[in-house]
Amino acid sequence: MVKRTVLFFLIATFSVALFSFSDEGNIPANKKQKLIKTLVVDAGHGMQSNGGYHGAKGSYSYEDQICLAVSKQLVTLLKKEHPEIRIVETRPTERFVANYRRAEIANENKGDLFICIHVNSAPPKKHSTLTGYKTVTSYTGKGKKKKKVTRKVPQYRTWTTPNPAKGTETYIWGAHKNEDKEVAMRENASMMQEENFEANYGAIDPNAPEFIALSLIKTKQYFKRSATLAGFVQDEFAKVGRMDRDVRQRPVGIWVLQATAMPSILVETGFISNPEDEKYLNSKDGQLEIAECITRAVKTYIDWMEKHAQTGENLNAANSSGSKTPSTLLSMVDEKEKKAR
Repeated sequence: MVKRTVLFFLIATFSVALFSFSDEGNIPANKKQKLIKTLVVDAGHGMQSNGGYHGAKGSYSYEDQICLAVSKQLVTLLKKEHPEIRIVETRPTERFVANYRRAEIANENKGDLFICIHVNSAPPKKHSTLTGYKTVTSYTGKGKKKKKVTRKVPQYRTWTTPNPAKGTETYIWGAHKNEDKEVAMRENASMMQEENFEANYGAIDPNAPEFIALSLIKTKQYFKRSATLAGFVQDEFAKVGRMDRDVRQRPVGIWVLQATAMPSILVETGFISNPEDEKYLNSKDGQLEIAECITRAVKTYIDWMEKHAQTGENLNAANSSGSKTPSTLLSMVDEKEKKAR
């Protein structure tokens, strides 16, 4: 009887060990979460066919190159940490991919999450100092009433220094703000210059208030999840000592945040215009650290999704306060989202 009991125990133990792994790619059963099936990684900008760059330029490097390097690190880590998730790259090479096509790739692959990698830039700081005065002569009146007038005009020496802005910030698509107009125009410039612009995007102005208002309505259902993931990303950056510039809203990269039918974020990994940040962004250690932070944030996001899916909280709610609203059990594969895709 004792031998039979021991034998049964050994068989049961072996069976548990054997079946704790799925047949699908030898993925551990406890790793097969169902909330995030496909994650899309978008490396911002890219080289043009003539060899030029679309993104911002630092003192010795380009945004396009950094975005691709960080994205490749991120893809590697995500595949290692989440083998159950299918990773899709919108720009797997150095070549530029049109913004409309990036959104199409994400939607065609039925992405559950969209992470766009970018690099920030800030204009140089302008300075001036008074160096003296110059006597300027002019005349007033005509004929006998003509008079000579002299005046002293201040003279200035002007110069610029690198903008001290540094650190990371993560964006979700949101309402247009006046202070974002310059940034929005810069980020959308490459989109406006694409060939067959009207054929790909229609007769729209991506910076027009009317278009932005309509786009905001379409993205409300993903607002809370996008904002939550963005917050997790910034938390991870803060933990490793990066300057946390917080989660922000803007209609920048309009077609990779607004046109993707899934929660989407745009990570500004640092300022290429800042010498310290540029060095960090171009270093192997810096690129790996950025990718590690985002990977940990994705893990936290999945845990958060699973927790609230069990409680039945509506994560489609379009409020930024995080308050709960009654709803049926949330699932990333619910019928509404399937139809939206």
